[in-house]
Order: sequence, then structure tokens, then C-alpha cells
Amino acid sequence: VQLQAFGGGLVQAGGYLRLSCAASGRTFSSTYMAWFRQAPGKDREFVAAISRSGGGRYYADAVKGRFGISRDNAQNTVYLQMNSPKPEDTAVYYCAAGSTFERRTNGYDYWGHGTVVTVSS
Repeated sequence: VQLQAFGGGLVQAGGYLRLSCAASGRTFSSTYMAWFRQAPGKDREFVAAISRSGGGRYYADAVKGRFGISRDNAQNTVYLQMNSPKPEDTAVYYCAAGSTFERRTNGYDYWGHGTVVTVSS
């Protein structure tokens, strides 16, 4: 599986932004998908994950209620809707694919290049 994330940019606090991650390969619908982020000087951290069918969604406490993860298996794409972002959400956002739900980075086999999100106050 090859992943490519895009949609990052500069957004004002309280606004909204949608990230997309396009996947290649025929196994997309059989993988769990996740978003992680890494702020300058910090470790990469879990943001959200979604099950194969989309019925199971998991969020980090820091984004619960503000961000939404979804997927379109017909389009081999996973999304991260960022509502009411805060300056502390500024980071490089990565999408990842794996065989099960994990909050740890080493639980995912495939990673895309990141997309930069900057939230201005």
C-alpha cells in the first residue's frame, strides 16, 4: 500500500480544514487507517483511526469532538476533518495503514509522507 496525504495548509483557529490520504493497491478496504501527527520537537502521536468498514472510529482525547475521521473505500481515500483547530494542533500530519487498530506508531506497516498543518491564533 502506498499512501499520499494532502490538504494541509494554514488555517485560523476556529476554522476548518480537511486532510485527505489517497491509497494505492487493492487491499485498502482490508486495512485499518489512521492519522498521526508530529509537532516540532515532539514525538509522533496518534490522532484518529478508522476500521476497515468505517464503523469503528477512535480518537485521541486531544481531538475528540473536534476532528472526524472517515473513509471512502470506493475511492481508496481516508479523510480527517479538522473542525475548530487550535494552535496546538499545528504539526505534520501523517496517514498510516495497518492490519488492526493501534495507537502506537509501530502498529502500522505503511506510512505516507506528511502534510503540514499550521493553525494561527
